Order: sequence, then structure tokens, then C-alpha cells
Amino acid sequence: MILGVGVDLVTVSRMERILRSRWAEKFVTRVFSPEEIRACREAATPAQSYAVRFAAKEALAKALGTGFTKGVSPGTVFVRGGERNRPEIVLAAQALAVAENMNVAAIHVSLSHTSEIACAFVVVESR
Repeated sequence: MILGVGVDLVTVSRMERILRSRWAEKFVTRVFSPEEIRACREAATPAQSYAVRFAAKEALAKALGTGFTKGVSPGTVFVRGGERNRPEIVLAAQALAVAENMNVAAIHVSLSHTSEIACAFVVVESR
């Protein structure tokens, strides 16, 4: 059964501004895992890669209905390439506990981006 749906858009120019700011390193290390940082830095367009991952984190928070509260934060939600290079969301710490408490059985994510916009769509299923 579908528990929730979330979608989020992030402008790539906004992410570029953040990445050029004096707070860039603090933002990146607080919001993204070392694996995500490595993948984004190795990407042809790092700002697009960061933006689409951040959009996925926001979309998941919306799909769970928690927003970034109750233990769900960008630093507890990770986006990585899964089987057949399909993106997948991995939860850690309190976000995992929240999902288990909500009987989450599966998280589906679709990502897309252009040079201007990053988009993420998330569907959360319950057991």
C-alpha cells in the first residue's frame, strides 16, 4: 500500500551558489555522506549531482510526511546508485527508526536533471 508520495525541485544555480559560498564545505559534509560527496565531485556536473541528491532527500521527507523533523534529516538519508544504476535511497540512524516505526517496506525514487533544474520523485510503500 502506498504510504506517501513526495516530489521536490532544486534549481542548479542555487546549488552552484551554495557550493561557491564560504559555507560550502560545512553544508556538503553536513548534508551528504562521504560516498555521495565522492560521487558528486567525480560527476561531470557536480552542482547537478548535488542538487538532484538534495531534491531526493527533500522528496523522501515529504513522502514520509515528517519533513526534516522527528529524526529525519538530510544527513540520515543517502542516495546512491543501485542495481542496473537505478538510484536508491538508504536510511540511517533516526531516519531508519522512523521508517521502521511507520512500517515502510519499500522506497522508490526517480531522479532527473537538466542544466537548470533537478527533480526527484519518491513513493514510499508500507508493509
